[in-house]
Amino acid sequence: MNNVCLVGRLTKDSEQRTTQSGIAVTSFTVAVQRRFKDADGSYHADFINCVAWRQTAEFIAKYFSKGSKIGVSGSLQTRTYDDANGVKRYVTEVIVDEAEFVQSKCNGKQQDQQGTENALLEDSEDFQPLDDAELPF
Repeated sequence: MNNVCLVGRLTKDSEQRTTQSGIAVTSFTVAVQRRFKDADGSYHADFINCVAWRQTAEFIAKYFSKGSKIGVSGSLQTRTYDDANGVKRYVTEVIVDEAEFVQSKCNGKQQDQQGTENALLEDSEDFQPLDDAELPF
């Protein structure tokens, strides 16, 4: 089974191109923070190259930019090619099948999804906070 799921931030704006047959392709790099700290107490990140095709490529190019938090899933692929000097190069990249928002923007600030939902509820005319005494348990 070859399945990859990543959550991280774009290191720079994605690069969207179109093949000669008109198919959209977008390349980008995701910085994924490691789950553990080093001896200095710092987190490190891995920089993972990704490629998306067709509608997924167009979606990423349109809605994500440098620093955006993104969730992607797909498969790991390796390939080789000879560069201009005849040197064999090896590439490992994630072929993205799906991409999704991990954070949303609200009033120009980055907030996590739950924070945004709470803000929307509180702004609603019908929202009335409950007193703990009103709860049946």
